[in-house]
Amino acid sequence: MSTLTTEQLILRSWRPDPASMVPVFEQLKLRITDLAASGKLVVGAKLPSVRALAAALGLAVNTVAKTYKELEVAGIVHTQGRAGTVVAASGDQLTAAVAEAATAFAAVVLQHGVPLSKALDMVRAAVARSGQR
Repeated sequence: MSTLTTEQLILRSWRPDPASMVPVFEQLKLRITDLAASGKLVVGAKLPSVRALAAALGLAVNTVAKTYKELEVAGIVHTQGRAGTVVAASGDQLTAAVAEAATAFAAVVLQHGVPLSKALDMVRAAVARSGQR
């Protein structure tokens, strides 16, 4: 199973409809909001740069920038300056706690050079041992 990038997830079977009564920036905002709410874009997932997403969609950079700004105001994403824009926890404390634990785990995995597949197997085994699926 291949892992899709955030750009691929956003673009998968979707393009903005310029003929729609809904402005293009609002269509993109709804698309990203839906993906975040469904969990397809997970907390902490880095969104494509404004320029990259604009190029992929054939939109003006300002259109994507406006979308990202509105998503940030809505609490859907968080912009970390030059580090980029990531999906926010949106006030969900459990999700935020799990995302924080995942970030800490990822740091340990990277520090020790554990292959991603092995690290994910370890997580699956830990969940199985706890009796949850």
